[in-house]
Amino acid sequence: MEFTVKSGNPEKQRTACLVLGIYESRRLTPAAEQFDAACGGYLGNLLRRGDLEGKPGQSLLLFNVPEALCERVLLIGCGRERELDDRRFRQVAAHAATALNDTGATEAVVYLTELTVKSRDLNWKIRQIVEAVEESRYRFDQLKSKKDAPRRLLRKIILSVPGRRELPGGEQAVREGVAIAAGSALAKDLGNLPPNICTPTYLAEQAQALAREFPTLRVEVLEEDELERLEMGALLAVTRGSAQPAKLIRLDYRQGPAARKPYVLIGKGVTFDTGGISLKPGEGMDEMKYDMCGAASVLGTLRACAELKLPLNVTGLIPAVENMPGGRASRPGDIVTSLSGQTIEILNTDAEGRLILCDTLTYAERDEPAAVIDIATLTGACIIALGRHPHGLFSNHPPLAHALQAAAHAAYDRVWELPLWEDYQEGLDSNFADMANVAGNRDGGAIIAACFLSRFAKKFHWAHLDIAGTAWKTGKAKGATGRPVPLLVRYLLDRTAEAEREDGRAAH
Repeated sequence: MEFTVKSGNPEKQRTACLVLGIYESRRLTPAAEQFDAACGGYLGNLLRRGDLEGKPGQSLLLFNVPEALCERVLLIGCGRERELDDRRFRQVAAHAATALNDTGATEAVVYLTELTVKSRDLNWKIRQIVEAVEESRYRFDQLKSKKDAPRRLLRKIILSVPGRRELPGGEQAVREGVAIAAGSALAKDLGNLPPNICTPTYLAEQAQALAREFPTLRVEVLEEDELERLEMGALLAVTRGSAQPAKLIRLDYRQGPAARKPYVLIGKGVTFDTGGISLKPGEGMDEMKYDMCGAASVLGTLRACAELKLPLNVTGLIPAVENMPGGRASRPGDIVTSLSGQTIEILNTDAEGRLILCDTLTYAERDEPAAVIDIATLTGACIIALGRHPHGLFSNHPPLAHALQAAAHAAYDRVWELPLWEDYQEGLDSNFADMANVAGNRDGGAIIAACFLSRFAKKFHWAHLDIAGTAWKTGKAKGATGRPVPLLVRYLLDRTAEAEREDGRAAH
């Protein structure tokens, strides 16, 4: 799909499809009014007849509009103007994208960018429309013998901006939206793959393929014998029961000044989680293929970094394992020594994500990072606490937490911060080791898991995103969401802007 930005009056557009908004109740948006005036009040007459109320989810496709230069006009219901918030705008954009795909048009000029959304600028609206269009076109059918044959004639979308001076910002917003959408699609593809294909080895191969596509990425894959030499006892405890060898995948993107510290993203990569000896119930276990969505989001984010050519230093670390029962599998009661030297009593082998992450957090110390963010489908308790809308956020550094909250708001990829109070730490006390991997009860399970990780993140600024409720959808719409790629890319874009401001001050 090709996206461009352009300024111009709606009635002068020679296009296959012109997209205009209609407010509830039957009110024309400014662009629709301008078009209507040039067409002898044709739209107004239709609305007065009751053909379209303007409610969200409504649309009306018109052909042969008198005096119009365009072939078709697609009217999109936008709801009440004063109720048009972030969520409603994204719904309108998604509905317009779906309706556009069904028109048979090869290109469209979209005027929904003119809608007023409180506290949001033009470029935000452009990014959201680009992401909505790409989301509407996403299909995961590569493993079906008979693929759906959607019309998909639409090849080009032109987004309207008020004037020439808005063109550079609009073009950059398009680039960002396209990169975020491509990164999210990669994360979705990896998440949706079945576990017999998407193994730790496959994830490593995908990282290597990404580096071939984007030469600014370097990849190193640490095999099990190297992990043994490093003494990553916690990570290796998880992989013991599986025939699939574990990998620690490292991706380096170094396009910032050599002296500038890297941002490190750590993605949990459990390609299938049976729970190990602490076996999960059978119901819904197929969804445990999504336990590597943190890893997928790191690959998607680094893809976007490379596509946008961000002048940053970023490292992606992916501990990739499969958690299976077997004769060699770790048992409840086993005690292992982590890379940090701290010992861990494994009371529940289904609390495996924190074991692979803790060793990877310690490994990240060698990079002297500016900040470390781990992304993990870590706890069902996070779903109980927050549902499936925001990611759970934990951090040992308030400015980092605030930066992630700001990025989440800007991307509309929301987070909610939960506490990391010292009061919770005693829940991890063990009679036999430095700590247990779970508490003795289920109270505050997401917080206890984050407290466990915090013990391995004392030497740097760290944040933990628990994406157990947000990485995939269940039910009829089952599938990976690609989140939190939009949040992570926005965070890195903000760091780019921050570095440019600092460099500007230093120059003066």
